[in-house]
Amino acid sequence: MALMDTPRANRLHIAFYGRRNAGKSSLINMVTAQQTALVSEYAGTTTDPVIKSMELLPLGPIAVIDTAGLDDTGELGELRIERSKEMMNRTDLALLVVGAAEASAPEQGLALEKKWLAELRDRKITVIGVLNQIDRISPERADTIRTELEDEFGIPFTAVSALDKKYRPALLSAIIKNAPTDFETPTLTGDLFAPGASVVLVAPQDIQAPKGRLILPQVQVIRDILDHKGMALTCTADQLPEMLAALREPPALVVTDSQVFGRVNALLPREVPLTSFSIIMARSKGELSVFVEGARAIDKLKPTDKVLIAEACTHAPLNEDIGREKLPRWLRERAGEGLVTEIATGLDFPKNLGDYALILHCGGCMFNRKQLMSRIVEAQAAGVPITNYGIAIAQLNGILERVTEMFKI
Repeated sequence: MALMDTPRANRLHIAFYGRRNAGKSSLINMVTAQQTALVSEYAGTTTDPVIKSMELLPLGPIAVIDTAGLDDTGELGELRIERSKEMMNRTDLALLVVGAAEASAPEQGLALEKKWLAELRDRKITVIGVLNQIDRISPERADTIRTELEDEFGIPFTAVSALDKKYRPALLSAIIKNAPTDFETPTLTGDLFAPGASVVLVAPQDIQAPKGRLILPQVQVIRDILDHKGMALTCTADQLPEMLAALREPPALVVTDSQVFGRVNALLPREVPLTSFSIIMARSKGELSVFVEGARAIDKLKPTDKVLIAEACTHAPLNEDIGREKLPRWLRERAGEGLVTEIATGLDFPKNLGDYALILHCGGCMFNRKQLMSRIVEAQAAGVPITNYGIAIAQLNGILERVTEMFKI
């Protein structure tokens, strides 16, 4: 991914749900104005979810998700439906697509669509309806059906034909009008300093750092500081004393990589606010108070417990990997050598969450807020404390209060 690209995790995620051959893929091609999704007259053409990143003014960067038909059949069909349901964890705005043929045949009913609408609502997802394929019926009939669907489903419906680009403005208008505004927090750090203030970023360039570039949270924080008229000053942990000495006034904030919390905390005067990239991401994408409370469970771990290490992305672990080596070692030093840690990577969350005494999640820079919040909800439903790497490391270093106090949780 180029540095000029908006990360997918920071995009509003818009997903299309509906039966096979309701025209979901054609609608996505209409929205994106290109052949994003494969279209066919045969039912079940879309098997796995397809995600397309684009710009949609005035919303800005979005990600459009095409899903398999919610009426898919057979053993593979059930798996495809399950994958479509998993996409709900990433969805900020859902478009429930109803084909004109199904809507015109009341004897068949729309129980399946109502069931999915209920599930989307249970997940607090904003839903709008699309009556598609109105080229197959008269304009008067289309308007009547649209009104009936709005009354029956309790959501706004837009009547379109994906085959006619003249309907594109109406569909885009409906998306823009109903898009949630709280899918992402407005700032990462901009509320923590005044314009013109200095913010020091401590970014270790060790074996874990990608060669030739900064990691995504560091880039995002730098951009956020600049956007809010702050001065971003970057150094490594060993350069921090020189950086502080060169400043005429103490920095308004120091943001560090969590792995050097201990070193930075020892060097930094207590009156200078200190936090980490991981904690900033936790506030932006998750629920910081839940993560802070979850970190306190570290002190209650027993040698017979199991801890889940959850990572949002897959990567080739290097020596002294934070999730696979450092954190498990530090937790065993605290709780006892019998403590078991297990790794879960990628989009799938284990179903047996109740087996764990604690979930340690990565910063989630590759997740959007909806995804990370869904994991928090799953953990809470299972009665398992959840926290993230940076907050856990702060707790292990005995500085959790210091590095979260500026957020006033």
